[in-house]
Amino acid sequence: MGQSQKLNIQPRSRSPLVHLAGIRKSFDGKTVIDNLNLTINNGEFLTLLGPSGCGKTTVLRLIAGLENVDSGRIHLEDHDITHVPAENRHVNTVFQSYALFPHMTVFENVAFGLRMQKTPAAEITSRVMDALKMVQLEAFAQRKPHQLSGGQQQRVAIARAVVNKPRLLLLDESLSALDYKLRKQMQNELKALQRKLGITFVFVTHDQEEALTMSDRIVVMRDGKIEQDGTRERSTKSRRTCLSPALSARSISLTPR
Repeated sequence: MGQSQKLNIQPRSRSPLVHLAGIRKSFDGKTVIDNLNLTINNGEFLTLLGPSGCGKTTVLRLIAGLENVDSGRIHLEDHDITHVPAENRHVNTVFQSYALFPHMTVFENVAFGLRMQKTPAAEITSRVMDALKMVQLEAFAQRKPHQLSGGQQQRVAIARAVVNKPRLLLLDESLSALDYKLRKQMQNELKALQRKLGITFVFVTHDQEEALTMSDRIVVMRDGKIEQDGTRERSTKSRRTCLSPALSARSISLTPR
């Protein structure tokens, strides 16, 4: 996966894919998401950036259907998915822990979702091997997770997530368990993979540098609200705004949307 310059970047539409309108969520009487409105576009790499407790992971879980909204609506294209079960949303999630099955091989881990969908065996083999080839792990198909490095386990988790051809891939601080050198490598590889697939990625992190490395667009959150929403500034002539000092002593500039 280190040869990202050789990937063919597919054209991507910037039409809206997901829209969250008036979302509110509380836990034990404490508001964690407060009247949030957000549109996520087709084919973009969007990062939710903010300190711990800002609500970014809760937004991810609401989109995935792993939590229920208190009020507001969530649409996937023209479909209201607010109360649609997680398994029917065409949205997959890569968790911080990767959540691989330790007793299964790499192949079996990636194939698990397809088997649950009763996909024909021949198609499973083809799709799993295609997914493993995409993340350059086809030679590791018969290994168990404990026989892999942290970076390799992360690639298996991504292969398992994309083999079902989701409309949207959610990543919850999925690089945070890696050491610095491997994390930097995986940032570049993850962005290259997203471009190759053309799938919309929503990535959650508290790491400002990580967000800048990978994102087409950064949404800064604080106290359950969106504080800023923009792309990193490409031109000194663009209107400038700085990320919240709560994230880092080193501010960066974004071009507001």
